[in-house]
Amino acid sequence: MEILRACLLVLIASAVCVEPKNVFYNTSHSIVPGKLNVHLVAHTHDDVGWMKTFDQYYFGSNNTIQGACVQNVLDSLVPALLADKNRKFVYAFFKRWWCEQTDVVQSTVKKLVTLGQLEFINGGICMHDEGATHFIDMIDQTTLGHQFIKQQFNVTPRIGWQIDPFGHSAVQAYLLGAEVGFDSLFFARIDYQDRTKRKNDKTLEVVWQGSKSLGSSAQIFATVFPDHYGPPSGFFFEVDDDSPNVQDNINLFDYNVQERVNDFVAAALSQDGRVNALYSTPSIYTNAKHAANESWPLKMDDFFPYADAVNRYFTGYFTSRPALKGYIRHLSGYYLAARQLEFFKGKSKEGPTMDSLANALAITQHHDAVTGTERQHVANDYAKMLSVGYKEAEGLVALSLACLVESESKSGCRSSGTEFQQANTQYSCPLLNITYCPPTEVDLSLGKRLVVVVYNSLGWKREDVIRIPLINENVTVENFNGKEIESQIFPVTNESIAVRNYYATAYVGIPPTQTPHYWLAFTASVPPLGFSTYYVVSSTKTAAATLAWQTVYKSTESENGTIKVGQGNLKLIYSQNRGKLKHSKLKINAPVEQSYSYYIGNDGSGNTQASGAYMFFPNGTVPIHSEDQAPLIVMRGPLFDEVHEKINSWIYQITRVYKGKEHAEVEFTIGPIPIDDGIGKEVITQITTNMKSNRTFFTDSNGRDFLKRIRDYRADWDLEVMQPIAGNYYPIVLGSYIKDDSTELSILVDRSVGGSSILDGQLELMLHRRFVHDDSGGLVLVLNETVCILTECKGLTIQGKYYLRIDPVGEGAKWRRSFGQEIYSPFLLAFTEQDGDNWTNLQVPTFSGMDPTYSLPDNIAIITLQELEDGKVLLRLAHIYEVGEDKDLSNMATVELKKLFPERKINKISEMNLSANQEREDMEKKRLVWKVEGSHDDEPKESRGSPIDAETLMVELAPMEIRTFIIILS
Repeated sequence: MEILRACLLVLIASAVCVEPKNVFYNTSHSIVPGKLNVHLVAHTHDDVGWMKTFDQYYFGSNNTIQGACVQNVLDSLVPALLADKNRKFVYAFFKRWWCEQTDVVQSTVKKLVTLGQLEFINGGICMHDEGATHFIDMIDQTTLGHQFIKQQFNVTPRIGWQIDPFGHSAVQAYLLGAEVGFDSLFFARIDYQDRTKRKNDKTLEVVWQGSKSLGSSAQIFATVFPDHYGPPSGFFFEVDDDSPNVQDNINLFDYNVQERVNDFVAAALSQDGRVNALYSTPSIYTNAKHAANESWPLKMDDFFPYADAVNRYFTGYFTSRPALKGYIRHLSGYYLAARQLEFFKGKSKEGPTMDSLANALAITQHHDAVTGTERQHVANDYAKMLSVGYKEAEGLVALSLACLVESESKSGCRSSGTEFQQANTQYSCPLLNITYCPPTEVDLSLGKRLVVVVYNSLGWKREDVIRIPLINENVTVENFNGKEIESQIFPVTNESIAVRNYYATAYVGIPPTQTPHYWLAFTASVPPLGFSTYYVVSSTKTAAATLAWQTVYKSTESENGTIKVGQGNLKLIYSQNRGKLKHSKLKINAPVEQSYSYYIGNDGSGNTQASGAYMFFPNGTVPIHSEDQAPLIVMRGPLFDEVHEKINSWIYQITRVYKGKEHAEVEFTIGPIPIDDGIGKEVITQITTNMKSNRTFFTDSNGRDFLKRIRDYRADWDLEVMQPIAGNYYPIVLGSYIKDDSTELSILVDRSVGGSSILDGQLELMLHRRFVHDDSGGLVLVLNETVCILTECKGLTIQGKYYLRIDPVGEGAKWRRSFGQEIYSPFLLAFTEQDGDNWTNLQVPTFSGMDPTYSLPDNIAIITLQELEDGKVLLRLAHIYEVGEDKDLSNMATVELKKLFPERKINKISEMNLSANQEREDMEKKRLVWKVEGSHDDEPKESRGSPIDAETLMVELAPMEIRTFIIILS
């Protein structure tokens, strides 16, 4: 969030950067026992985009916005370190500068790293956010940076440095801290009430245990800065700061070295009279703390939500820029699948790669990227990076699939004659969510056949409904055996066409040449880590795809007072009053009311806080009622039923109930949010039941663990409630749920949002935001997203989904965990077409990269399968359940690697730390163990999987355990 270029103090006092020629100070790094050792940590905080773009920050351009130039910081750093061997510097934004340096400079820098003068902390591509990020993205971006540092310098970062994210997650502590191999974690932003108490109690330093499943085995020492991440008053050397500069030339009238040193000593003396100051690093400080052999308070859970002052809750960013958040999440799942396909094809040094997408996804995990807290031109730049990366990866995916459909070997292939249209820019389908997919919009009545290849990146067999837009109505769908399968046709709504035409034109640059009239839906059944092929052909038979029948219910009409939707175990029963429905399935009948409202964004008048990109400060709630003149439209078909509701002129909702599924899918289209009245709005949806949830609800931590939340309560201090809504909002990356003695209500989301349970029995999600005032969070920009075609600009419309299910208490975890994986990793679709005179079935119409008799256990997911540059394979397996979460699946699970790689011999396997830059055994030997105050004998004993057996190659995983391997295959 801030760009700093100075010698900064991390703990007590500030660094004096230059000494006079005639006075010498002892700046050696030794620690003096019996004195107050003041560690002077010189660092710079360089954002990879915020007020300026990544490139603008690096090159120092666009300085009318902000004066900052990263390459100048690094260019001046090397001679400064060489001038005094005791000087030290820590850094976390390095790769681009390094690649531009000469061999001589690179050699010098390597020596500085070896001598410990330059230390890499964190070591990821960016300092990622901890609220809106998914744990897989956090792992990927950290791994990318750690691999670069390992390759270039043969070092492994051991310090977590998260000084600027707006709150801190449990997953960051145990997964991206302890499991990476870090010895300590430093950060700055915690709630102002929490900070005050910790300063008074002297508990700013703790042992943080973020996982109840992994327990003490994943603890980490954590240091909270007493006052953000800057030095004390008077020692801040940023450009244009009021602190007196150090003038070290003795010939100057303003020579002030002695004066500034005296000021520094006086500041230190105010805390302790026995002062020893030294140039230091977080590693040196951590070692000193560990050597003290003290016991530390134990911190559980996380540091959300975060407020830096009264009424300044950083809980709005959980939802800000929802379209960018959705784009990042979509490409994250795509990247996971694309790496798998590249592995099955075999990595090639020629042709398209995924490097651009990997870097773009890494950069956009930054705490001013996925958060939505960047300026508009920066958000556009992030989206451009992602689009360029996607296009390149798309070509690789097309080549991989084309190769696999023609090769019966599972050990790789190099060429193919089949061309998938996904490789062609004109025929890709990244806009399928807005009914825009040119490769499916072909006239099949002319004798063409559409080939659809469906890839499943999950480790178990999966069945799901595919929906693609078509021009033709009379079509049939055949599986790879030539057998006709059940399918469903239903019309594309006018509302969908309006969104499609505007946004396809805005994003593609040209208006669509034709308009599809129908959606085709069919059920795809796909093996684990594999694909299945389906054919869509024109048909004149009466047994073509079933056309969904449509019923229109005006607001005054109903069938015996109710409208029943759903064909399987789950039925939604709508009452005559719009918005009220009953959720009915075996064992459960629960009244549920779904509604929309918006919070009025406070405008900041009268010296109050405004809502904006960062902040959430509501000034009243306005219910959004369905327009009476808009009918309720129900479409019924053999695969699923749909309920269409036009809530108002800028909110449209479709609720789907699938045959054989026991959850409801809610697709919302929101926007443009009107602001002509001068009022900013934050749109929410609320699911209300009669459950007695007793102020308690649960939200996920970065898509991984679920944490218990209690309204108006903090476990670490007595909360003074200043904001009963904003102060109870939490980040939701996977989902949220409430429960009582008999029932659980769960909601899962397709991107990160903010959410809460403001009333008992109710869950709330914030879906979209638009304002007319800035929130004074530092961005100096109103969050008012627009999309333009030439000179016409409209407020942003977003389309997204959330998923709803009710279960008997204790049974909801199965759905949340398994279906949560399906949301993150949707089917990957690829298309090609064949002319009527040249229909040929693909040589390999179905494929699984695993042994055909095998699938992963229901509680295990593959989160990385990737061939590295040296031909080795990076494999990560994750247990997706917590201890005690499910009576059947919260237990030890086993994966058979021989069946995971059925046609390739495993010559060598090494278990690594999470970021794969050191062997796990070495990490555990080196990692510091910290003492904790008090007794914790009542905690459940954590478990870990046993070391892998070299003969059987069986991998055990305990609840919430992730195991990382580097494998050499024949």
